[in-house]
Amino acid sequence: MTSNGRLAGKVAFITGAARGQGRSHALRLAGEGADIIAVDVCTDYGTTDYPMSTAEDLEQTVKEVQALGRRIVSHTADVRDLEQLRSAVDHGVAELGRLDIVVANAGICVLATWDEVTPEAWKDVIDTNLTGAWNTMVVSAPHLISYGGGSIVCTGSTCGVKGLPFFAPYVASKHGLVGITKTLANELAQHNIRVNIVHPAGVATELTSGLARIGELIDSNPRFGGTFMNALPVERLEANDISNAVLFLASDDAQFMTGTELTVDAGNTNF
Repeated sequence: MTSNGRLAGKVAFITGAARGQGRSHALRLAGEGADIIAVDVCTDYGTTDYPMSTAEDLEQTVKEVQALGRRIVSHTADVRDLEQLRSAVDHGVAELGRLDIVVANAGICVLATWDEVTPEAWKDVIDTNLTGAWNTMVVSAPHLISYGGGSIVCTGSTCGVKGLPFFAPYVASKHGLVGITKTLANELAQHNIRVNIVHPAGVATELTSGLARIGELIDSNPRFGGTFMNALPVERLEANDISNAVLFLASDDAQFMTGTELTVDAGNTNF
């Protein structure tokens, strides 16, 4: 078992870990020596235009982390359910012995004009991206406190910086997450817990593959086109580009960074 790396001896709890950014984060942190508690919902939503992760996806994350020589405990749990999530992290800490890092990553996205957003879509996005991240931090913080501190990293978005059209519930959830990040950065600082948020531009994952209608919506109002452009000549980032930022914030390299919004967006928010 590998014992070196920037996160040697630490344990990371990651939500939305079955695939996409979550799996990438798990592998990046494990590659630096962390053991992993991995959670995903593994069931479809009726409001998304793309399939959600499966139990097989989560098992694949387990296999890939184990191939790196790290321990991993996985659970199917819904971040919207506080007690499910509490049970998952409590069990993971009991198995792996501690908790040092939390990555509140689970999220969904619904693409629609303002008048197409259904009450169900609004609720699903807010409950998952905002309440789910809050639940993740609430069930994790007591463990971090008991082990002397740690790092919480939230998955934000350029939608948490800008008012991107056609993403109203997602924009609301990510702007709200910025506020929670900054509030908990203040409240948890006395316990030596840092809380930061990473804002990616579009990342090539199953989630963004479900946004094929964006071209049609931009064509309906071409003035919005520039809002979605990156300054650097790249359309989509790769998940590992974001994982590198998560690793930095999770490590002692960022020991005095808290309440920070770190953009990894190819210059999208410069416009």
